[in-house]
Amino acid sequence: MPILYGSHAQTPSGLDHVEKSEKRAPLRLTVKIYADGADRPTMLEMHANRLIAGFTTNPTLMRKSGVSDYKAFALDILQRIPDRPVSFEVCADDAEEMERQAAEIASWGENVLVKIPITTTRGEFCGELLKRLARAGVRVNVTALLTLQQVRQASECLADGPEAKISVFAGRIADTGRDPVPLMAAAVELLRPYPNLELIWASPRELLNIFQADAIGCHIITVTSDILKKLELIGKDLVEYSRETVEMFYRDACKAGYQL
Repeated sequence: MPILYGSHAQTPSGLDHVEKSEKRAPLRLTVKIYADGADRPTMLEMHANRLIAGFTTNPTLMRKSGVSDYKAFALDILQRIPDRPVSFEVCADDAEEMERQAAEIASWGENVLVKIPITTTRGEFCGELLKRLARAGVRVNVTALLTLQQVRQASECLADGPEAKISVFAGRIADTGRDPVPLMAAAVELLRPYPNLELIWASPRELLNIFQADAIGCHIITVTSDILKKLELIGKDLVEYSRETVEMFYRDACKAGYQL
């Protein structure tokens, strides 16, 4: 159970409570935090953090981090992070090749989950592939879901298989102007009948998302290093934070040599 430090475990009502400065107390969260990224030094740094319960990657993050040899990178990471789940994604767009790659990726370690997209690039549901992988005992992380219908379909395909994750990209839902919280809460309920499945709140946009995910009973949230760096701000005195913000503006104005 992750333990963070802050003034409130849940957002209190009333401005007097929000603005009141209190001594930071431990906050016990039930949601598990997975580090999301493919930068090797950062992943190893996060592995040393007791708050991090697992890791997720994807081809876009790997390309951004300059990974050129997919398998070599993955095997190196798994050698250094053997004790927590790590998700690696297939790099194909047809069911037959995805299935072959899934078997290859799954063979890399007992802590590996194989990320399978919910559809192909043509929008074709990968349900039959999910069923075959579940029957074969492959631990799957279904990725890029954005609707409850997709959650319902994926969970039905994986119901009789081994442990699996279902990643709903709540951050991308929010990017469209929709509030992801009601959808994510409904997704939690959809997965309740399936003890082998866990819901991942994927692509969060801010630290608050961790507490939102925890409040609705979401099992896991993936968090980038940029958001993880903000953990020290939990429960910070808002008056002091205001002063520090003013100080930052003034310092940068001085460094730039601005004159009016």
